[in-house]
Amino acid sequence: MSSINPLNPPLAEGIRRLGFRKWYERELLSSHAHMALAVLAAVAMLASFEAFAGASAGEKLMNTAFVVLTAGVTLWALQRYVYLLMHAEEVANQANCPRCHAYGQLRLSERPVRHTAEEEGARRLVPVCCKRCAFEWDVDDG
Repeated sequence: MSSINPLNPPLAEGIRRLGFRKWYERELLSSHAHMALAVLAAVAMLASFEAFAGASAGEKLMNTAFVVLTAGVTLWALQRYVYLLMHAEEVANQANCPRCHAYGQLRLSERPVRHTAEEEGARRLVPVCCKRCAFEWDVDDG
């Protein structure tokens, strides 16, 4: 899932533009913003249920539309929350230099981003280099 949001650039662009730690921070902040949206939408859904009592037929129809809409927003926001959180954690688990074990001291390598074909789909391998010891490895941005 590629990101077109300028606040959450793809990994390679994010490391190049912001650095790994800022990219990771923005992924987590965006993830938690989606969680907050899910909570607010769920509260709005419960409020729409509450408004059913004593409502006319037209109001009940409108409340039903609000329930469906807020349920959709809640489910979408929860799905996006989990995706962004798991993606950030998956990449962060690969951010330790295999040689010197420095965490998050990454810069983009000169090698191009590679795509691999696997049974479950193509994977994007982002070449990174340790700022401390210059060791190069690929981070799976799946």
